[in-house]
Amino acid sequence: MNLRKRSLFTLMTAFLLTVIFTILLPITASAQEKTKTYIIGTDITFAPFEYKDADGEYKGIDVDLLDAIAIDQGFNYELRPLGFSAALQALETNQVDGMIAGMSITPERQESFDFSDPYFESGVVMAVSADNNEIASYEDLEGKTVAIKVGTTGADFAKSIQEEYGFRVNTFEDSANMYEDVQTGNSDAAFEDYPVMAYAIQSGLKLKIPTDPEPGDNYGFAVNKGQNTELLEMFNNGLINIRANGTYDEILDSYLGETAQEETSNLGFFGLIQQNSGELLKGVGRTLLLTITAFVIATILGVIFGLFSASPNKALNWIAMIYVDVLRGIPLIVLAFFIYFSIPQFLNIQIPAYIAGVITLSLNTTAYIAELVRGGIQAVDTGQLEASRSLGLTYNTSMRKVVLPQAVKIMIPSFINQFVITLKDTSILSVIGIVELTQTGKIIIARTYSSGNMWLIIGLMYIIIITILTKFSNYLERRLSND
Repeated sequence: MNLRKRSLFTLMTAFLLTVIFTILLPITASAQEKTKTYIIGTDITFAPFEYKDADGEYKGIDVDLLDAIAIDQGFNYELRPLGFSAALQALETNQVDGMIAGMSITPERQESFDFSDPYFESGVVMAVSADNNEIASYEDLEGKTVAIKVGTTGADFAKSIQEEYGFRVNTFEDSANMYEDVQTGNSDAAFEDYPVMAYAIQSGLKLKIPTDPEPGDNYGFAVNKGQNTELLEMFNNGLINIRANGTYDEILDSYLGETAQEETSNLGFFGLIQQNSGELLKGVGRTLLLTITAFVIATILGVIFGLFSASPNKALNWIAMIYVDVLRGIPLIVLAFFIYFSIPQFLNIQIPAYIAGVITLSLNTTAYIAELVRGGIQAVDTGQLEASRSLGLTYNTSMRKVVLPQAVKIMIPSFINQFVITLKDTSILSVIGIVELTQTGKIIIARTYSSGNMWLIIGLMYIIIITILTKFSNYLERRLSND
């Protein structure tokens, strides 16, 4: 390797390390900062225990109880709405300090978590479509399909009787999607905690409960085993106090009593847009911000790895090839879980969901942009490089002045297309609790139980954004072809 190539390699390597440290430095800094604010994980689709109201505020029995206990005990908290299974993983990996999400206290969970005193007793019920007159007992489930929500007591109960009554199981991450599956007839029944199902039916969900509730389970606030004992003690003390002063009963009556206010549901297509337009636009904004941030980082890294691929240096070729093969071989959802849950567990740090999302998208998109750059360079006639070298220009100058300008014209439409793909990939990051457009839709569905109309609205919003980007790509392609 001559001096110029060695200098170029050193410069690129230094730049790459700078970008990586720029991403990771805020993570390390935030991990080192000590704060008195506890991070509490929760579900997002478990009304009346936790959900987001029409004003964009998180509310529910769990949220109100936690708020009352925090005031009583004088501590601050930050609510992290992740979804039930993601919140469990976040608690296990110390991404959150505690979890409250209608979580049943079971012997299995007590092996991994320390629980507070019980704050609510519930029971599992079976629900079927409101016009279903065939299923009146568990015996009627033979040969049928039952919907369950992963990680819940209802799911555990359904699995415990599955062999006895001979039904199949469909598993969902969200209660709202589970309900919708029963309403559309894809599943014949669903198992859910009684107060949750009763509240949903009271709010307009077209289901009914043909059986009596099973014996109840106790809900508890959870922390990781042997950790945050002071938080657990404050929760227990606060629970005693709010029960004594009547606050506990007031909270339960406001959601489950006869005077409980029902959330508006079944608003229709235009009613959903009108009521939730502000929240939907915020979701679009977060989606675009996440996409642009990740794409800028990925473009810088992708160009570097693309140049590595096109370099005559075999070592650089191997570096680029290994990176591209590994990152393209990992499903995006697996990469997101690894960065958000596994890395914090290995390094004993906390990574904010947004930072984890940016890193996930950046690493994944970099691999594809690197291939675009390599393909663009190789699409330029090799005679261009040979001619410039024969005129006495160095390899680096020939690439910068002759090859890359022509390659950029070839690559720009593909770059726009990759931007569109990255934008759509942001929807996968809802699994780690990033409230982008797709997650916004899930949160609205949890309140309104209007899955069909809401997913139609979300789909149309994606189509509008992507159509604009596609038209812009076509415009650029025409302009460049005319130059």
